[in-house]
Amino acid sequence: MICSTRPGRVGPVVARWFNERALEHGKFEAVLVDLADFHLPVYDEPFHPTLLEYQHEHTRRWSASVAGADAFAFVTPEYNYNPPPPFLNALDYVYYEWNYKPCGFVSYGGASGGIRAVQIEKQLVTTLKMMPMVEAVAIPFVTQLLDERKLLKAPDSLAASANTLLEELLKWTRALKSLREHTKLAN
Repeated sequence: MICSTRPGRVGPVVARWFNERALEHGKFEAVLVDLADFHLPVYDEPFHPTLLEYQHEHTRRWSASVAGADAFAFVTPEYNYNPPPPFLNALDYVYYEWNYKPCGFVSYGGASGGIRAVQIEKQLVTTLKMMPMVEAVAIPFVTQLLDERKLLKAPDSLAASANTLLEELLKWTRALKSLREHTKLAN
């Protein structure tokens, strides 16, 4: 999931690179989701998300997208040491749809590679009953890895990190399957 919606963002390039790794891994039905495609305004539902009484079409579309996944890889930048605001907003829009799903983080940015934002994001997703992976992919100085076609020229170490993250996501996806089957959405 591309977590930034900013014009001119690098997220789609990084997300395509990671999505290719997931497809090559062969054990996921990887679907690239761009948060920008949902046009979520600042949370505007009149009822709490645990009631599942969504009034707006954008929320119903978002709910279906989140509910349809068994695991997530969040491709996220860092804004002032924090997660991108659209991602925080998207997390808050739904609740049960996130429950008992593992998530990994592919972060990018300058010197830190986005890891400060990921530390905050990991805390946030646990309140949604998600399981954040310890393993991650951090891409420092991401703009130095772009070529003229905007394709990521990733070093082998990043590919190895991506594979390690995917292996852990797979283990946790399988382990949490029975819990996902007993959520309010499944009943």
